[in-house]
Amino acid sequence: MTIRVLLADDNPFVREGMRIILSTFEGFEVTAAVEDGEQAAEYCKRHEVDVALLDVRMPKLNGVEAAKRISERTRTRVLILTTFDDDEYIEEAIRNGAMGYLLKNNDPEKIRDAIRTVCNGHHVLQDAVMEKLAAMRGIGDAGRAEDRKTDDGSSDGCGLSAAERGKFTEREWEVMALIAKGMTNREIAHALYLSEGTVANHITSILGKTGMTHRTQIAIYYLTGAVRP
Repeated sequence: MTIRVLLADDNPFVREGMRIILSTFEGFEVTAAVEDGEQAAEYCKRHEVDVALLDVRMPKLNGVEAAKRISERTRTRVLILTTFDDDEYIEEAIRNGAMGYLLKNNDPEKIRDAIRTVCNGHHVLQDAVMEKLAAMRGIGDAGRAEDRKTDDGSSDGCGLSAAERGKFTEREWEVMALIAKGMTNREIAHALYLSEGTVANHITSILGKTGMTHRTQIAIYYLTGAVRP
C-alpha cells in the first residue's frame, strides 16, 4: 500500500528536503508540500491524504491548530515534526488530535517508520518528547505524580482529572505513572516489588478500562488525559 503524505513546513529547505527523502522510500508518495497550516488543512479536506506531517510554527495557521482542523474534518492522521524549542506545544498538539510528535533531528528511517506507525492507527511519541512531557507534569524520580489537587480537581502531576483517576486502583495508577516514565514491565515490577505477570495483569486491566490497545497510549493518556483508543 502506498502511503500518501502531505508535508507542511514554512522552511523551503526543510520542506523540499523531506520531500526528496520520503520519495526515496518505497511505498511513499508525497502528494503535496505546503508552507502553512491553512494550506495543509485545505489540502487534506479536498484530497485523499493518509498522513499529514506538520511543523508547529507556521504562518496563518500553526501546526497545532492545523492538527485540530485536519483531525476534526478529515480522515487524515497527523504527525507533528518539530524541534526541541516547541516543548510547550506537545500537550496541545496531542489534545488536538495529533497521533505522533517527533523531533526533526531524527534519522530519515525513524521518521519513515513513525509515518507508517501513525498511518496504521498507532501513536508515536519518542522517548525525548515523552521525558519532556513527564518533566512538564512534574513526575519525579519516584515515577508517580504527587497527590496535590489543583482548583479544577485535576492532579498536579498528570493530565487526568480526579474523576478519570477514579476509574483505576492505586496500583494501576502507579503502573501508569511508571509506564509514562518509559519503564519496561521488568523495571516496573522491580520498582513496585511485583512479579512481571502481575504488572502485565494491571496493564491488561488498564487497557480494558480505557479501550486502548498499547502502552504508548497509556503513557500519553496518563500525561495528557487525551488519547484516542
